[in-house]
Amino acid sequence: MTASVARLRRWEESGATWRVLARSRTELTIALLTCDAGEEVDRFHSSEPTLIAYVGTRDRSDQPPPPG
Repeated sequence: MTASVARLRRWEESGATWRVLARSRTELTIALLTCDAGEEVDRFHSSEPTLIAYVGTRDRSDQPPPPG
């Protein structure tokens, strides 16, 4: 597991949410949001293929993950 996937999974496991702000074939920008009001706490950019695969076509953490 890459650092970006681990970071996103820890965020989800703590009950907080995330949202994709920008997406290209090779990079994502993700906002990390609070679990209560959905306010942006942080954001990060990544070009890690494993993160792009983990997020898949989802725009938000409350959407089901891609199969597999």
